[in-house]
Amino acid sequence: MIRAIIFDFNGVIADDETPHAVCFRQALAESGLGLSTEDYYGRCLGMDERICAAKLLADRDGSCDKSRLDAIIRRKAELFRAYTAQSKPPLFPGAVEFVKAALPRYRLAIASGGRREQIDEALRNTAIEHDFEIIVSADDCPIGKPDPAIYLLTVKLLNGRRPQPPLLTAGECLVIEDSQAGLLSARAAGMAVVGLATTYPAEQLKGADLVLSRLEETTPEGLCHRLRPTTLRPGS
Repeated sequence: MIRAIIFDFNGVIADDETPHAVCFRQALAESGLGLSTEDYYGRCLGMDERICAAKLLADRDGSCDKSRLDAIIRRKAELFRAYTAQSKPPLFPGAVEFVKAALPRYRLAIASGGRREQIDEALRNTAIEHDFEIIVSADDCPIGKPDPAIYLLTVKLLNGRRPQPPLLTAGECLVIEDSQAGLLSARAAGMAVVGLATTYPAEQLKGADLVLSRLEETTPEGLCHRLRPTTLRPGS
């Protein structure tokens, strides 16, 4: 039985992958690091930007200088802050309705490789600003996707909020993701995962238990019912 739904954020709730890509690539370029749009979507999307930038620095310099890395991440945050001040990215159609429908029955969380400041700003003054029990960002988890650490931490924090038995297990969590790195992370954590083809075509999300083009296609209960019993992990 599914007891919790955990959402990736960028590309699932917020329609902001394009400005993130533009600002990250500009911050890298200002530090002399090239990253094409194709490489961004092929290698970095779904990963923590710090991990991606660190790899690019190490590939170029033979090691990753922490001060240079910190400067890139700060600069990207500045660029994104300026961008969103002019044009706040919208939430995806159907995201608010899906979250509101899920709220009475499921525990809700966000587990994102994005920065907490950016998540908070995207949710500010929206109808779902206060609907997530836990928000876990790259600021909270030093190991990014596709490692399962962020999803395992999310379960741990949810159980910390409600320590009385029965504790939530990974197999009782449904993850909604839009990237291959995210799918791998959720699967490695032992969770059922639905892929949204908002960023990549459906054929590139074959690692998911179910692929949808958008959240508008379903309801939380309908989504859980569509997952075959064999999809759910042991202990669910």
